[in-house]
Amino acid sequence: MSKKEHNTTAAEGLNEDPVAQEVVDQPQENEAAAEPTAEDKLQEMGEKLATLNDKYLRLYSEYENYRKRTNIEKADLLLNGSREMMKSILPVIDDFERALAVKNDDEGVQLIYNKMMKILEQKGLKAMEVKGEKFDEALHEAVTQIPAQAPEQKGTVIDVIEKGYYLNDKVLRYAKVVVAC
Repeated sequence: MSKKEHNTTAAEGLNEDPVAQEVVDQPQENEAAAEPTAEDKLQEMGEKLATLNDKYLRLYSEYENYRKRTNIEKADLLLNGSREMMKSILPVIDDFERALAVKNDDEGVQLIYNKMMKILEQKGLKAMEVKGEKFDEALHEAVTQIPAQAPEQKGTVIDVIEKGYYLNDKVLRYAKVVVAC
């Protein structure tokens, strides 16, 4: 028997046996199930693309937030980096003002005081003008209260014990005041 006839006979024998037919058909079904279709591959690629795009957008957003936060911190550091130095100079300014109040005829002291205040103002220091204004606990520290001489004076600042200062529009030192009640 030739090789061709042998294969044909074997194939015919398998067709007659139903169990053998299932064995022959089974690998073909598994091969089809194991091999994904083009639509499945496309859907899988789409899901991977969506996942990667989401990761990219989240990472980009985190980086942008980090960059903005560090820029704000740098700007704040530049504006308010001298805060502690300015706080330590405020008692000297108070002493200058007391000296000028006692001795008005000394032009040298006045000149030094004016120069110093001009430099500090260029760096962002500004004195609070609070006398006669309404008491604001965010800006003032009430040292004492006195009875008001008129009803419209209630809750206003009558006297300033110690001046308050701003540094770049932020309170550096609260004004110590006397309030009418």
